[in-house]
Amino acid sequence: MDWIGLYHFLFETYAGMGIMIGAGLVISLIACIIMERRTRKTFVDRPKGKDDWSFFDDDDEEDSE
Repeated sequence: MDWIGLYHFLFETYAGMGIMIGAGLVISLIACIIMERRTRKTFVDRPKGKDDWSFFDDDDEEDSE
């Protein structure tokens, strides 16, 4: 593998920079989802308030009022 060619592609071309930005966004999104699920498992006993917002909540409580 040509490390100089890889470096040139990633850091000196628009396509390489786009790939790095896209990979960073995907990795960040996956990390956030994993951390959110672990936090939910840790704080199960926390009562839900009226203003609690949830990314994974599928309840349509506000629509029925």
